[in-house]
Amino acid sequence: MPRAELREFVESLGEPPYRATQIFKAVHQRRLRLFDDITDLPKKFREKLAERADISRLTVEQKYVSTDGTRRYLMKTADGRPVETVFIPAEGRDTICFSSQSGCPLKCDFCLTAKLGLLRNLTAGEIVEQIIIVLNDVYGEAAETPHGTNLVGMGAGEPFLNFENLITALRIMADEDGLFIVPNRVTISTAGIVPKIYEFAKLPDRPHLAISLTAATDELRDRLMPINKRWNLDELMAAAKEFEGSLRRGERFTFEYVMLGGVNDSPEDARKLARLLDKFQLSRVKINLIPHNGAEPLNYNASSPDAVARFKSTLESMGIDAYVRTPRGRDIYAACGQLAAMEKAA
Repeated sequence: MPRAELREFVESLGEPPYRATQIFKAVHQRRLRLFDDITDLPKKFREKLAERADISRLTVEQKYVSTDGTRRYLMKTADGRPVETVFIPAEGRDTICFSSQSGCPLKCDFCLTAKLGLLRNLTAGEIVEQIIIVLNDVYGEAAETPHGTNLVGMGAGEPFLNFENLITALRIMADEDGLFIVPNRVTISTAGIVPKIYEFAKLPDRPHLAISLTAATDELRDRLMPINKRWNLDELMAAAKEFEGSLRRGERFTFEYVMLGGVNDSPEDARKLARLLDKFQLSRVKINLIPHNGAEPLNYNASSPDAVARFKSTLESMGIDAYVRTPRGRDIYAACGQLAAMEKAA
């Protein structure tokens, strides 16, 4: 619950409002997951809370650890829906990739998650709890993290199709009496839900934005990402241009481009992408090139390192900043596009 809603709940139980702050700090700052562990609350109040509320709604079914240190958590909701979360360690900066939906409705042709279809939206609490579970597993319950944690909404699901719960969860996590993960440390990825890009741009406390692109023509994007049939590239890029106008000093946003061998990875594809950005005069952007993380039953292969290098070089020769994202956790089905509730590691 957001702080104000929690205060109303506490008062409805006949308790003073300051109890809400105690509960909020216990759940989000100390990351406690049992009412009995909140020992600064009276025992009778803890018993009342246990009768009327839940702290935890997710259980960890499996945890897989990659050779590169990445961890994939397969969780289940109280009603048995799969939720996946990925922890990516790095020197001086850890990243948690969280899910916004169980499954995904968008049917992107190169993505394993799409094979699940949409099971349901996650609640704000289920989004927040993913982060709490991972931090507790990595650092221990109530332990301080040794450095800042970044969040990316790039797990299962389309975040902008669960917009209200997503924004509620991010505001809960930004609270300085809680996890205190501020918007500047958060990036949300969308496949192109155009109306929500406009809405997102207007938020005073918005995180960073990444837009999954993967093709520079409507013909190819229609095939790879069917959402393009609802909002085509012209509509998507117009929204991106509007978002660019909301950028803060020094801020850029990202286009993500999944590199599919022999499909969208030629130098000519790179030139088409550059021309698309130039058409809409998008200058405060960077391109993340993501070698495809394929697996059965997907009929795509990753672009070769040489093809990725040529694509990157072509973009840079046309004045566009491009970066190659190093795949993490491929061996445990934790990499981008692989979250499909796999019960066994590869």
